[in-house]
Amino acid sequence: MKNLPIPDPDALAHSRRLQECLSQEIAAAGGWVSFARFMEQLLYAPGLGYYAAGARKFGAAGDFVTAPEMSGLFGQALARQVRQVMALSTPVVLEVGAGSGRLAADLLLELERLQSLPERYFILDLSADLRQRQRETIAQAAPHLQERVEWLDCLPETFSGVVVANELLDAMPANIVAWREDGIYERGVAVDADGCFTWIEKPARGSLRLAAEEIGEQCSLPPGFESEISLSNRAWAAEWGHRLQRGALLLIDYGFPRGEFYHQQRARGTLMCHYRHHSHPDPFYLPGLQDVTVHVDFTAIISAAHGAGLELFGYTNQGQFLLNCGILECLAEIPNASVEYIRAAGAVNKLLMPHEMGEMFKVIALGRGIDETLCGFASGDQSRRL
Repeated sequence: MKNLPIPDPDALAHSRRLQECLSQEIAAAGGWVSFARFMEQLLYAPGLGYYAAGARKFGAAGDFVTAPEMSGLFGQALARQVRQVMALSTPVVLEVGAGSGRLAADLLLELERLQSLPERYFILDLSADLRQRQRETIAQAAPHLQERVEWLDCLPETFSGVVVANELLDAMPANIVAWREDGIYERGVAVDADGCFTWIEKPARGSLRLAAEEIGEQCSLPPGFESEISLSNRAWAAEWGHRLQRGALLLIDYGFPRGEFYHQQRARGTLMCHYRHHSHPDPFYLPGLQDVTVHVDFTAIISAAHGAGLELFGYTNQGQFLLNCGILECLAEIPNASVEYIRAAGAVNKLLMPHEMGEMFKVIALGRGIDETLCGFASGDQSRRL
């Protein structure tokens, strides 16, 4: 692909191995797999998928920069919301998909400063490579707090406290659906005569078809509209209805309410790939070397969670949430006019401004057993938009 960096020979060989594995799976499945399955393997195939292999993903040397990598002030502000939920439930945190471990370290250090350390800080991450990096980050930044951190292999049977997930939902596998003149189709992946991946459509069935029919009717989608439906997102949110006893999930990701997600200006969906700080829409390019994401339908998240017995505690954009949590007060604690302050102020601008991350990223809080208004949603709550 033009204008994208060329991988080194080892990285190309790695990508070819995953491509071969995917081609073999497609052949074994009869020549076609859903895009959800294809995306799952692109990201999580053992030893080969983007998140399962050892390439650096976060920060300047990786493919993208997340909010915690941008500034420690993100975690410091979020810590105030985490502190409140712990005080109203149980002093335990579970971070799902902890990336480099930067957010975990920042949260622990700030909660310590606020005299609100959790009894346990659990991390659930399926990537052995990322787990190791998380251990290294926490050991370097907060060595005296390492003993409070524990890694899990699966969701706990029951949980009380705070669940934190930053940019998790966008990396869950999603199906792709096309609303055509003669019906609703699922777009899947096949292999053409040249051995390259290609799109093939089949009639949508089962729960996917039911979801697509509901969305098509609610949003008045015209023939030709293509987009994503993440059944895995819905299932994950609903699962917490069976496991969460008291507390809240704080989910931070980029996305929209349903009416905006399935809007005409996104008539080809939201699928996006990230490679060396370049973004493009081709999921077939360099399998295993690039991140593949879709935006989040937050209406689907609350619908699934509510159906499983959870309440909506708040929904707003990231900028408003961080302001409510006192990020500007955190910034003001840095000596004015210092180099550190100038850098931090630039990062805060990107985290807050609507044309940067402030509007595109949203924060939603779900849970049970909490009656107080959460501080992150005290002003500018947009739950009515869902």
